[in-house]
Amino acid sequence: MTDMLIKNGTVIDGTGGPSYPADVRVRDGLIAEIGTDLQPQGERVFDATGCKVTPGFIEAHTHYDGSMWWQPDLDPLPGYGTTTMIMGNCGFSAAPLHPDKAIQREMIGIFSFFEDIPEQLFLKHMPWDWLKWSEYKAAMERQVRVPINYATYVGHIALRLAVMGMDAWSRKATPDEIAAMADLLDDALAAGALGLSCNLVDHDGSDRPVPSLSACDDELTALFDVIERYPAATYQVIVDVFMRMTGPQSMDRLERLLKGRSIRLQVAGGLPLLEFQKQIREPMEARMLAMQEAGIDIWPTAAHVPITSVIGLIKSLLFAQSNDYVWHEVVLAETHEEKARLLADPDWRARARDSWDNKIWKQSALANPQNLLLIDSENGTGPINISLQAYADARGLHASDALADWMLANGTRSTIHMAPWPKDEDRLIELLHDPRSVGNISDAGAHLQMLCGGGENALLLTHYARDEKLISLEQAVHVLTGKLAGYFNLHDRGTIEVGKRADIVVFNLDEIQRRQMEKVYDLDDGKGGLTWRFSRKAMPTRLTLVNGVPTFEGGAYTGAVPGEFVAPKVEAREYEAEPAE
Repeated sequence: MTDMLIKNGTVIDGTGGPSYPADVRVRDGLIAEIGTDLQPQGERVFDATGCKVTPGFIEAHTHYDGSMWWQPDLDPLPGYGTTTMIMGNCGFSAAPLHPDKAIQREMIGIFSFFEDIPEQLFLKHMPWDWLKWSEYKAAMERQVRVPINYATYVGHIALRLAVMGMDAWSRKATPDEIAAMADLLDDALAAGALGLSCNLVDHDGSDRPVPSLSACDDELTALFDVIERYPAATYQVIVDVFMRMTGPQSMDRLERLLKGRSIRLQVAGGLPLLEFQKQIREPMEARMLAMQEAGIDIWPTAAHVPITSVIGLIKSLLFAQSNDYVWHEVVLAETHEEKARLLADPDWRARARDSWDNKIWKQSALANPQNLLLIDSENGTGPINISLQAYADARGLHASDALADWMLANGTRSTIHMAPWPKDEDRLIELLHDPRSVGNISDAGAHLQMLCGGGENALLLTHYARDEKLISLEQAVHVLTGKLAGYFNLHDRGTIEVGKRADIVVFNLDEIQRRQMEKVYDLDDGKGGLTWRFSRKAMPTRLTLVNGVPTFEGGAYTGAVPGEFVAPKVEAREYEAEPAE
């Protein structure tokens, strides 16, 4: 730990309250003193003149469950002020596990498909020497060293596979199996898991509904019974407001099962803001309001960035999730030679055109080729910086054939970029101000060759607060810090307050930017070589402290790895004594 006196800065304390000039003293990993004109007491002095001093930022939705094992610097997060990350989202977690190795591979395959991460990395870098979640937590604490604190959910999909094996994909659980899942969830929550994450959306690359979609009401009820025994635990669920649009029905079910319970609920995608979601926004809004009126502690997510931005042929779920399983055949092809052979095959092209016209979801990116931008060419052939629609029109081609031609000409490692989905900015701003919403949703750590969500907090600080002034800087910092710490019951962090963890960010507002994505060739391909992932140059912060240790300073990652596992706790409250009789 580094005892430090941060001098001459402007404190934005994470509560949403006004900023104020102050010095901050850090001692033994904690905030020891806050005041004006504090004098050094032998510690290192950091000059924050012209800078904001804020709590460390919390990444509220990441998938570093695997990457933390093989990319311990967690680039680019330290340079964006991230000090705590939340993992185990969307029903996906690395524990618990079934003892059968083949069924463990199912969980690995789910991670690999839905998070676009090569399966070989999970097999090569993770020991998989646990069964219960508590054993997984112990393995992380024993073997993983990272620069950022981490908290993690236990995934409902993992629970089902651990108990039911392959049957988890296709049937309801028996009473004994439900009891076994409840026991495993209890083990996880007792060991410090954030709570339970659940997936009511996804189908895999073979169009199989994920196992949690087969859960009956009795199963959910038993799991909710366990959560309710742990007041600091929360329940996260992702519902479908993108593809099959079953979100309203899921909300009806959750209202029925959660009414009268003291369970905090986070609904990912609960209030859809994108233009193509207009038809489902009103019913989702109505159900959210009904649940609030029924006394359910429901928190929708407030994502200030589009989640997905890049489509490629190496490892992408976009085609399958657009319901185009013909183009997904190219993604599944093991070699680039096989990918190219398919793209050139007349029979495959005919099937691809039919799928494009008759199968894909009309709201998907593929159905809107005017918004697909040909930007990243492997070999520079081009053309680049035009839309797929323009490329197709210029050649008199169907969009599917045009994409196949462009990929063949430019190389199958090329990528196309999706223009940002238009969204309801006014409603987003309302959500960011709502005291019960979960912000800074980025998907960081997933989709390594599709996007890198790390660093999206910079967009809230720059575009929304500094440049367009759609939200105050104090509120933006609150969304990234104190509000999230309160939601997740991580009460020892999130505000600049004496006694809190010294997770602190110092930055000059005029210097920071949300940097553009760029290819970084440092990702183990699992085959003895390197491949690329998307990353970003640092925002940068002037200083990022995690538990009192600098992880980013002087424009660079320091190499320090002070990150720790953190668990939710019920906030201690002071009660007035009853008057004596």
